[in-house]
Order: sequence, then structure tokens, then C-alpha cells
Amino acid sequence: MGNESSYPEEMCSHFDHEEIRRLGKRFRKLDLDHSGSLSVEEFLSLPGLQQNPLVQRVVDVFDTDGNGEVDFKEFILGASQFSVKGHEEEKLRFAFSIYDMDKDGYISNGELFQVLKMMVGNNLKDGPLQQLVDKTIIILDRDGDGKISFEEFCAVVGNLEIHKKLVVMV
Repeated sequence: MGNESSYPEEMCSHFDHEEIRRLGKRFRKLDLDHSGSLSVEEFLSLPGLQQNPLVQRVVDVFDTDGNGEVDFKEFILGASQFSVKGHEEEKLRFAFSIYDMDKDGYISNGELFQVLKMMVGNNLKDGPLQQLVDKTIIILDRDGDGKISFEEFCAVVGNLEIHKKLVVMV
């Protein structure tokens, strides 16, 4: 993993040295197999994520190198998005990236369907869910390209002040 003191504060302007030290301690507690990285299963040891159907998407977003696990640097960078010092746009980009599964800068009909399916599970049949997705795309897609851009996403979600809810105290 590397020692948290070996990571300069510039790596993440939202955390000071003491916060990075505390996050290092939490990271080591979560790293049950002492591999230096966190798997989905290890993330599930966090009480707040145990029942979250989107934990895999959170890990995917944190996992910037795409190896399927989150190392300490990725953990710090990902967690920084939830800092009280984090910027609104960063928090909105994080929320957007949960839906933008292929990381192309847009939420397609298929991506929205997949993420909503993760959220609702078997509580809603595919037909009605697809109708909801189609209707959502039509409403949010202001430029008529059949997908939702970050700007279109922000136009709706930004008004909900979701960025104020995406905060965790270290």
C-alpha cells in the first residue's frame, strides 16, 4: 500500500496530512487480506455500503487503473470527492460517473437501464423499467442526441443539491 505519509498532501488538496493518516488507518482496517488494495467484498465490510446495490459501481469509479481493486491512492482520490472541502462539480461528476459506465462522457439508454436495474433489482419488471428509462432520456436529453451529457445531468441533478448529500467526515 505504501505508507500514508509517503503520499504528499498535494495528491489531494481536500485532505490534510492528519486526515490522510486517518484514512490510511481506515484503509488498513478494510484491507482484510493485507493485499494493499480493496476488493468489492472488502468495501462491503463498511456498514454504510453493505446494503448498497451500487457498491460495485463505486468501486469501478474509484478504480482508475481498471484492475478491479482500489489501492490507497485511488482510495484517497475517490474519498476526496466526499470531503466537505470538495467542490460541487466534483461531487456531481462522481454521481454522473456512476451512470456513465463506459466512461464516454454520456449516459446512454442502456447504461441508465443497467444502473437503475441494480438499484431496483427484481422490484420492477424490465418492461416498466425500460419505459421509465426511455421517458427519462426524452425529458433530460435537451440536444436530442439520445443520451444524457454531464451538462444535461447537472441541469436536473444540480437543482437537487445532491452535492450537499455526498459528504463524509474523515
